[in-house]
Amino acid sequence: MPTLDDLKQIKELLYQKEEGLSPFAQKSKESRGRNKKEENDDPFRTEFQIDKDRIINSKAFRRLKRKTQVFYTPKNDHLRTRLTHTLEVSQISRTLACILNLNEDLTEAIALGHDLGHAPFGHSGEEALMKITKNGFKHNVHGIRVVEVIEGLNLTKETLDGILNHTGIGKPYTLEGQIVKIADRIAYLNHDIEDAIREDVIKEGDIPKEFREYFGKTKSERINTVIKDMYLNSVNQNEIKMSEICVNFLNNLRSWMFKNVYFSDKTKQEEYKIKKIVSELFKYYKNLHGEVEAIDYVAGMSDQFAIAAHKEICQK
Repeated sequence: MPTLDDLKQIKELLYQKEEGLSPFAQKSKESRGRNKKEENDDPFRTEFQIDKDRIINSKAFRRLKRKTQVFYTPKNDHLRTRLTHTLEVSQISRTLACILNLNEDLTEAIALGHDLGHAPFGHSGEEALMKITKNGFKHNVHGIRVVEVIEGLNLTKETLDGILNHTGIGKPYTLEGQIVKIADRIAYLNHDIEDAIREDVIKEGDIPKEFREYFGKTKSERINTVIKDMYLNSVNQNEIKMSEICVNFLNNLRSWMFKNVYFSDKTKQEEYKIKKIVSELFKYYKNLHGEVEAIDYVAGMSDQFAIAAHKEICQK
């Protein structure tokens, strides 16, 4: 029967298991630590496993289920939300981390936390706050405030770096963070195609022939094409990268999606109303509590809560 001494060895065994990872992997034992030192040492989980569990149990994570991915307040339960997008990013990221022999726990922690700073109504909500706030608003920057200040999760610096740099020009310093940065784009481009077809914004045949020939015709084929390319160009390397041809095809597909899906008349038809809701809510709470608290409160709202709050406050 196990003894207390056996229990004390569990974490050391987890550290030893990580020694079998790639020399380019971020080991838990070599973490740069947390911004606040913690007195109690968890005997059963590594630092990155703790991060993952804290993110999953946060209130901000639970609210992602009612935040828009692309289509506002969808009535179709099969359309992606910010939460299901996050899970798909996590799945792609873990697959890549596994085949490249990197740290799956850190990769998953970053993936699960990467969008916690998103405002309601997707990027339209973000754009509304960007224009109306004094210093602008970026969901990746706000995500750090969410996990460190609002939720007080005290995550490791590796997870924080991955969340902060999952979008924009910044580059995560861990390969695990670099995986999530690319996996985020792989996920949204592919599942947004499915949702756009489901919402009759585009048809399968509208996707240009060159994309179907290069990536494949199905979501699974498209994702596997990019994963294979990333593996071949990143294995045993101190950087996560793709071939030039794959990068070009992804960028061209993204440009096509912006023109035909994200900026389409059907997708953008409610954008004015959405931005009006977010802007008026922000102005109302700013007058009551100041800009910082107003940003925290409005950005944390789900789509439905924002609509209900606006109806109660601004339409009396």
